[in-house]
Amino acid sequence: MVVRQHSSKGGARAVCALAVVGLMAATAGCSAGGGGDRAVADERGGTDSLDAVRRAASVLAGTVSGTGTAAVAGTTPDPGTAPDSGTVAGTAEVRTSMETAAGGTRVTIRGRGTYDFRTRTGRLTVVLPKDAAGEDEHRPITELLAPGALYMMNRGAGVPADKWVRVDTTTLEDGNLVTGGVTDPMAAAELLRGARQVTYMGVTDLAGVAVRHYRGTADIGLAAREAAPGSRGALAAAAKGFSRDTVSFDAYLDEQGRLRKVRHRFGFANEGPAAEVVSTTLLFGFGVPVSVRLPDGRDIYTGQIRQR
Repeated sequence: MVVRQHSSKGGARAVCALAVVGLMAATAGCSAGGGGDRAVADERGGTDSLDAVRRAASVLAGTVSGTGTAAVAGTTPDPGTAPDSGTVAGTAEVRTSMETAAGGTRVTIRGRGTYDFRTRTGRLTVVLPKDAAGEDEHRPITELLAPGALYMMNRGAGVPADKWVRVDTTTLEDGNLVTGGVTDPMAAAELLRGARQVTYMGVTDLAGVAVRHYRGTADIGLAAREAAPGSRGALAAAAKGFSRDTVSFDAYLDEQGRLRKVRHRFGFANEGPAAEVVSTTLLFGFGVPVSVRLPDGRDIYTGQIRQR
């Protein structure tokens, strides 16, 4: 389906406060956790740790070279070998949480749905907490994720119930890493392509699955340059919008090198109290059927959106 481009200035303004509930008035003042200018693999993991984390996005999309265990610390990939069937994640069920803390107030936005890493499309239901925007109850927001675009239903006062709001994520100053209340699962993984400092923390259990835990920092600009074309534009926007070019992360990979969980910590240094956003993406149920139909142009609302 051809996606028609629509002006998203009104929509972008309407959703900019979604993730941080009014604290993210201007993302140009954002800051992310610091890191060095040189790629470093901690001695506990060696260079394999750095490689494993950087390859996680490729493993999800099935574009990585090597076998299913090649991305795991302590193994040597064979560049001439295609990934086996166990390596290609393809699709997955997704659970997300985005926690914002500022001035002693903590707010959590949760999402759930499915995602196709090959087409970079997904459908999520996002739930705002009570009183997050001055109301007791909020209708769940349906979000459709696509390369360079975010579609939302039930978001924005004055928007007809049967219409979608479309936002060009390449125009958002954070590249939709936090604006939509959910970090696009592909973008969350693609950020790891910019890993520069990585420490192997050891093996842990994640819902009954043995996973390898890596902790480090990622360079957003490097991730944008290394990302697949469908993710590059949004990450490039984020690289320009944040005042620092690095973000700290915790990544958990299974024995096949697939990303099972990733947590990013974004800091915001806007006027007023400092805010921190912790975005967590959990992946499971690999191979689940995913069907995403993007809205036609006639179904997209282009009028003025009032703040709630």
